[in-house]
Amino acid sequence: MTTSAQHPYHPIIYVRGFAATSSEIEETVADPYMGFNIGSTKSRVAWTGDVKRFYFESPLVRLMGDHEYEDVFVDGDDLVAAERADHPVPYRSIIIYRYYDEASKDFGDGKTPPIEHFAKGLGTLILRLREKVCANKDNKVTPKDFRVYLVAHSMGGLICRAFLQNTKLGSAEARNAVDKVFTYATPHNGIDMRIVRNVPGWLSFGDINNFNRDKMAGYLAVPKGDDVSVVKNFPPERIFNLVGTDARDYTVAGGISSWAAGDASDGLVRLENATTHGPGSDGKDVSSPRAFVHRSHSGHYGIVNSEEGYQNLTRFLFGALRVDGILEIDDITLPVEVQKAHEDGKKVRASYQFEIAASVRGCQWQMTRREVRENSAIFRSYGELFPGKDGTKRKPDRTKSPHLFSIFLDPSKSVKASKSVSFAFDIKVLVPDYVVDGLLFMKRHYEGGFIYRQLILVEAFPDKGSPSGWRIKYGYQDMNPGKPGKDVETRPLIKGKPNAGITFDIPIEQNARPGLVGTLRIEARPWS
Repeated sequence: MTTSAQHPYHPIIYVRGFAATSSEIEETVADPYMGFNIGSTKSRVAWTGDVKRFYFESPLVRLMGDHEYEDVFVDGDDLVAAERADHPVPYRSIIIYRYYDEASKDFGDGKTPPIEHFAKGLGTLILRLREKVCANKDNKVTPKDFRVYLVAHSMGGLICRAFLQNTKLGSAEARNAVDKVFTYATPHNGIDMRIVRNVPGWLSFGDINNFNRDKMAGYLAVPKGDDVSVVKNFPPERIFNLVGTDARDYTVAGGISSWAAGDASDGLVRLENATTHGPGSDGKDVSSPRAFVHRSHSGHYGIVNSEEGYQNLTRFLFGALRVDGILEIDDITLPVEVQKAHEDGKKVRASYQFEIAASVRGCQWQMTRREVRENSAIFRSYGELFPGKDGTKRKPDRTKSPHLFSIFLDPSKSVKASKSVSFAFDIKVLVPDYVVDGLLFMKRHYEGGFIYRQLILVEAFPDKGSPSGWRIKYGYQDMNPGKPGKDVETRPLIKGKPNAGITFDIPIEQNARPGLVGTLRIEARPWS
């Protein structure tokens, strides 16, 4: 995308989430920042063993302090809406899309417009912001170069998608100005509950039918069906999905919502409904980058007011390198007794759970974490990994290879003079519950055991002599703690396009039964 000289620091528009009742709407519009200013204070155990308070000031305050952003409220005015020649709008500004004002009795008529209306309003706001930003000569930005980031919580992400995907809801001029989209806990594929599954279209309380898939298909301009998470008219890889995995700390409606959504959720949005995908530049379907954090949909343990959320947000917006990890399994072996039963013609079934936790150097928080105990581990059956008939030698289906993580790295946050960026990931493949002829195999079973576990470190050094601009090392924590020492042989991610990125392999091998053999494929792309 064409960008201004100020890239990657573009204006940020925050789009808040759903407010169901009139009292919630009035409470929402009474806050100038509509929740983006809410922080959290929590306890954690320090290295001394003492319990220490940790203060997270809020995304708004952190962006102002860490990245020199400013809000647009001066002397009681909103600089984007008001005519204030004495106060031009700075480029590094944070704008709150106050779309609920129209639904407020104080500022509107008390009636909530449909999402389509909110989507059109977002386009109008973007063009108005562009006008104000470009009028400020100090910004040195032309309308052609102007770009904006959209940051959204919950239903706010659907408003952003409706604007970007549905060409009837706003102008192409406004859509072309959007550079990246970051969504917190957005129900991209609707809301499912234990009893009624997808929210029914007839349930009109507080316009909650906005999360019915048939209704969503209309305003998102996608075919009706069980999957409305597909992204059109915008690169899916430039949308980040932050997914919450803490259902129990979501206390809305006295915990009824958390119970209804189930454990594999953030208390409202189920994990499988919180991500997007769509056709990439080559037409093939690609998943949007995502991270999983143990936070609830909102509240004191909410996903927006979390350190993990802020770290993922800033690295996605301002980082320079994207790294993905994909586990390609060539073979998984069975315990000796189970293997013998299989050879004797008995029906053997096994499913595997993959845990992953990734962290960046110098950061106290894990950027993404998927664990069985948090109901967020990656699940694959043997039949998915190796499709075919019983008793035959099966080839692996690479389309089912577990995608472990997407990490965005920012050299400006490097703690080393070399400006290298580094991260670590802890990978586990858990021992499954083997089923032989319908009966659980419990011999030599230890709950929580794993087939494979390793903490792997990766460090990337800026290198102008490399086609990709990076030189990479990796290592194992148990062999060389804290310091990757093995140089990797990289190859172009796309043949004939060295600047598109690089890929390299880390061998994964556990020969004792049960064990596995495979390759951890790491892909690194320039990111801007």
